[in-house]
Amino acid sequence: MLQISPTAFRSILILQTKFIGDIVLASALAKNLQLQYPGVRIVFLCEAHFAGFLTAHGIASEAVPFSRARMRGSPLERGRELFRMVRTLRQHRFDMTIDITDSKTSRIISGLVNAPVRVGYFPTERPLRWHERQPANVRMKPFGFGKKHFLYRYLSPLEALGVDLRVRVPAIRPLPFETTRALALLARHNIRPNAFVAVHAGASFVGRRWQPERFAEAIDRIAGETGLRVVLVGGPDEHEATDRILAATRTPVVNLAGTLRLETLLALLKEARLFLGNESGPMHMAAAAGTPVVGLFGLTSPIRWAPVGVPSVSLRPSMPCGCVGGDLCRRTDPSKACCVWRLEVDPVVDAVLELLARTEMVLGAAV
Repeated sequence: MLQISPTAFRSILILQTKFIGDIVLASALAKNLQLQYPGVRIVFLCEAHFAGFLTAHGIASEAVPFSRARMRGSPLERGRELFRMVRTLRQHRFDMTIDITDSKTSRIISGLVNAPVRVGYFPTERPLRWHERQPANVRMKPFGFGKKHFLYRYLSPLEALGVDLRVRVPAIRPLPFETTRALALLARHNIRPNAFVAVHAGASFVGRRWQPERFAEAIDRIAGETGLRVVLVGGPDEHEATDRILAATRTPVVNLAGTLRLETLLALLKEARLFLGNESGPMHMAAAAGTPVVGLFGLTSPIRWAPVGVPSVSLRPSMPCGCVGGDLCRRTDPSKACCVWRLEVDPVVDAVLELLARTEMVLGAAV
């Protein structure tokens, strides 16, 4: 196994071009590298929307942003964006690149940046074609430390580098002024900290979203049995789901979907008594903030993607899934399957009540 001096690296590039849940899980990799190589400058290549979150919370010293829209545009737009990224990255003269995106584009970027140490997966997630190559000279396992969770896919570089695993789960502390902002927002709606459930009804694909009407029924029952308030959170493109919940629920619900930047959302989730939502980025944010989580899964396996580091319950219908999505489903693609629609309301409410009772005991013991 490769052993490298703690003073060997001054600058490391982490290629993480995926989504906020992946960014949260990858924060544990960054923290371990910071502990192993004191004073190291860690730079993330990430989608522009996440750059401020990474630097504000000390996950990265700097973030080089890219435009996902341009990378999905015409060949000319993609070429220009790729050229801009590589030119910016080469100016840093990195000592190491770590490619945890594992895409054709990320491998091209890693090769063109041409750091002395280049860490990449072997084998890759998708077999390389005859005209492709893996530019890495340090090859890491698809999942490190003998684990199956995707967290350990993002921690695998440590094993390949011979770095001790000291931080095992993501833990991201909200910024003090964002906590002040979140508390003021809650006070405006007469909600006390630790006295509400944060609900996220969105996801990247409609088939991964538990039905809004079932969320509404669960909210009514949870609020009625516990007295907890409910706050809806989500992105600016998730209004359809939240509007349907608001139309169906009898419980007064505070709707903050689309109104919070990521830094404020993290602070708000920290103040929640519990998070209930689909398997998505905010679920991992809530866990990283230390809030108990009930996560709703479809074809995506909780073995790979369950919340980590906090008390949690992951619910998933029995598999194999009898298709309920018709032509909408792509049955072998977890990101485009509707299996979560098969979850009934009763087990979701039971899981929330059970987790509330379990964590109430833990909180009581800590006082």
